[in-house]
Amino acid sequence: MYIEIDDKSGFCFGVVKAITKAEESLAELGKVFSLGDIVHNRVEVQRLEKLGLETIAHSHFPELDGQTVLIRAHGEPPTTYALAAAHRIRLIDATCPVVARLQTLVKKAHEQMSGCNGQVVILGKRGHAEVVGLTGQVDGDAIVIETLDDLDNIDFTRPVYLLSQTTQSLALFEEVHRTILERSADPSQVTVNDTICRQVSNRNPHLKEFVRRFDVVIFVCGRKSSNGKVLYQTCTEANPRCYNIEDEQELQREWFDDCRSVGICGATSTPKWLMQRVADTIRKTIG
Repeated sequence: MYIEIDDKSGFCFGVVKAITKAEESLAELGKVFSLGDIVHNRVEVQRLEKLGLETIAHSHFPELDGQTVLIRAHGEPPTTYALAAAHRIRLIDATCPVVARLQTLVKKAHEQMSGCNGQVVILGKRGHAEVVGLTGQVDGDAIVIETLDDLDNIDFTRPVYLLSQTTQSLALFEEVHRTILERSADPSQVTVNDTICRQVSNRNPHLKEFVRRFDVVIFVCGRKSSNGKVLYQTCTEANPRCYNIEDEQELQREWFDDCRSVGICGATSTPKWLMQRVADTIRKTIG
């Protein structure tokens, strides 16, 4: 059985930065706290926990006086930094540079819209850490939309400034853009800023070509990964014999009946070492 790991799958540079900072801090301090899962991948989180990383929530800050807390790639709102300062917490800021730039853009968009009675609209997943960080830049004064149905929350008689969570679908963003222009009372008052990370969106066309080359595709990603959900859908549309797993223990022998080739790929939150472990397990137990 031929097995190939997609060389373009695996951590994006923002996740690499966060994990590198965590590993360096753990080597120095032995104990570091992560505000939320450092990456939406259970297996990678467990690896780092063995090195001394502990995942905490904002509610734990009063108990961490003087401790070190890592802000993950998704970023945080200003209130988090203020809370940390109040409790003398040392922060390691591993916010992805793309997300940090978007936070700045959201603030500028809000300033622009405040001057013309307009609205800031963000395409994103409500409650997602990145989106919470983005809306927090403007004290929640932004409209978050997940689907076209949510566009009913916009007042189309007023100016609109549209941005997007970095890991959203480019196709959905373009559809939202078109619909807002169609429904706007004055399309010239619609400002659009495509803030989707191309390290993520560019993987879609590549994955379509990759998965078509194999009888079976194993897509490895954490259950919490929003990016993983988008990329997995891309894979299944191009190859129906595509299966989503978190780790090698979820592999099922019957998936590989009459199979001569297997492609292994994953999300931007999936470590290369985990995809390699999946490939090794298939070779040893199935191939």
